[in-house]
Amino acid sequence: MPGDRLDEVLDAAYVCLTRYGVRRTTMDDIASAMGVSRSAVYQYVHGKDDAFRRLAGRLHERALLRARRAAGAEDAPYAERVRGVLAAKLDLARGLAGDSPHTAELLDEKARLFGDICHAFTGDLRGLLIALFTAADTGARSPAGVEPAEAADICLALVAGLESAPDGGRLLAPAADALLTGLLGRPADAAGESWGCRPDHAADAA
Repeated sequence: MPGDRLDEVLDAAYVCLTRYGVRRTTMDDIASAMGVSRSAVYQYVHGKDDAFRRLAGRLHERALLRARRAAGAEDAPYAERVRGVLAAKLDLARGLAGDSPHTAELLDEKARLFGDICHAFTGDLRGLLIALFTAADTGARSPAGVEPAEAADICLALVAGLESAPDGGRLLAPAADALLTGLLGRPADAAGESWGCRPDHAADAA
């Protein structure tokens, strides 16, 4: 299947990325990693830039799907859904950073090849969070009167800080709980009651 072969090309591109980075990788490198000729690789991508752009898109799409599933889990407390959205972003960043110093290039919003993909991903996560905070009426309930958009930005800033922390993965849950406690004015584990937990379609609104 063409889709399967494209996945093989992108997997090979990722292997090359871990070794050489975007700039030093060539189409010959990708072909060699696949065990095929360079002309065979050109059947599925237009060139190296196209391969890395598609790779970045695939990784961000998978993370966004995970975030949407977390946001749309209507039976779960809102705090748990927020943590799920944040975990999707943090795990993507830490997973890439852990594989190689080069793979974190795929997260650079200023990169020419895929910066727009990274920027759109963050925007989509922000939309999910705003929808959750809006449905939960946090703007009215927060002691500081934090609006849903502000609450979303605060949460994303928290994750950005944890992405470079050595123990960021372990710290996400307690850090998010502490943050949500401040936003809600009560412990995050009580969010099921304090956020109303009424049925909503927050994820669809993003």
